[in-house]
Amino acid sequence: MADKAPEKPVEEKLKRAREALRVVTAEEEVEAPSIPPSIPPPPVDGPWRSYKELVSQLASRIVEAQRPIRVLQAVRWDNAIEEQFFKSKCKELPKADPEYYATVDLGFDPIAKAAEFEELARDIETGLGESDALGQIMSTTALEYRSTVQMLAARGTPAFYAYSRKLYGSPKDKFPDGKLTVRDLGHKLYGILTNVDEAALGPRILRNVGAEECAAQLNERLSTYFADTTVRVSVDDSIVADAAAGNDYVKVRSGARFSQRDIDVLEVHEGWVHVATSLNGQLQPVAKWLSKGPPRTTSVQEGLAALLEIFTFRTYPRRARRLNDRVLAVDKAEDGANFLEVFEWFRTEGYEEDECFHSARRIFRGGLIEGGGPFTKDACYCTGIVLNYAFIRSAIQHNRADLIPFLFVGKVAHEDVPVLAQRVHDGVVRPPKYIPPMFRDLNGIAIWMAYSAFFSQLESEAIADHYAKLFSRVG
Repeated sequence: MADKAPEKPVEEKLKRAREALRVVTAEEEVEAPSIPPSIPPPPVDGPWRSYKELVSQLASRIVEAQRPIRVLQAVRWDNAIEEQFFKSKCKELPKADPEYYATVDLGFDPIAKAAEFEELARDIETGLGESDALGQIMSTTALEYRSTVQMLAARGTPAFYAYSRKLYGSPKDKFPDGKLTVRDLGHKLYGILTNVDEAALGPRILRNVGAEECAAQLNERLSTYFADTTVRVSVDDSIVADAAAGNDYVKVRSGARFSQRDIDVLEVHEGWVHVATSLNGQLQPVAKWLSKGPPRTTSVQEGLAALLEIFTFRTYPRRARRLNDRVLAVDKAEDGANFLEVFEWFRTEGYEEDECFHSARRIFRGGLIEGGGPFTKDACYCTGIVLNYAFIRSAIQHNRADLIPFLFVGKVAHEDVPVLAQRVHDGVVRPPKYIPPMFRDLNGIAIWMAYSAFFSQLESEAIADHYAKLFSRVG
């Protein structure tokens, strides 16, 4: 047989390549393949993130961190306190001191939670920069939650009042004019509202609707207003107020009685404002913190809700008196009035005993029963009415009516609104979806504000005297 011809060099290389690439079966034992190419390690800071990603992640941390904080739950009084108070024939101070509040679980460790918010505020400044406008809002929000935690940790002590006044304000605070105080407003309204003869204004208001029927009516109305989402209204026996709103729900107090006018008020106050701003905040893909309301947003929220009662002509003097009397009660408690004295003051104003207790409890929950240190949140309602009205009127006067709907973009403070409106174009903020009709079309509000600007310049006392002489001609 002839010798096999030697393979050509090219053929040898191809043969060796085929051998290297051939599939290895399970039965074959071969050596490990060669070491693969090196891969550079990922960057220490992780992949590149856009501004919106940074904001969204930090906002999510705010939302998550505040989740266990429930201010009104933390300062609530159990039924035994009310029972004991009336058992004493309204003569003994309620037993709501630091020892009592120690039995009301906060649901979190206040020291650890405060530290968490401090770290979050630092991360916001580091991640977005100290001069970033949105970052400043978020950092302020985080630090306010820290102060809220510190306030709740001090329930029943003077420090509770100190934090409350810092967070919610006081009747002694001045309006932006630097002259008039919230207390001045309270005294002015008191003089006007206590002299109003409600019988001459319209039909007598009867509170003859039970909680179940009230909830049914509100469910029907709000299902129409929020047509594309579900808002639940239910009866609850754990809330202190006649009604309270949450993220996508409204609760009415079991056993409470309502008038049809009360139901009209709840529709706009709890539904059109509180629920709507919560839902608008939840629709934010980036600015997620807007779904939650730290104390800095309370004045705008509560004032806007009360102002809508006025714009829709649904409120009435007794309702306005109730809000205003809370301001005066906070003021009295700040000046040293104890629970019994404030309770008796409400009674002299014509309230029923159970309403006197509920109103006084709102002022003293978490604070000092013996006076000098109330929970000041109830001063926000009347303050907010004035400041929201001023914001809206000024926005129209300065041709910035486009900013007004952003009062509903979520839970905001007035100083947030211009910053948020500027970030719509790049998708950081989404415009509000649920807006009351008078703010979707601002023509009517614009005329209202135009005339109010002139009314404020009139010499009101002289005008009142002019018409008083006219009225005096009637026997």
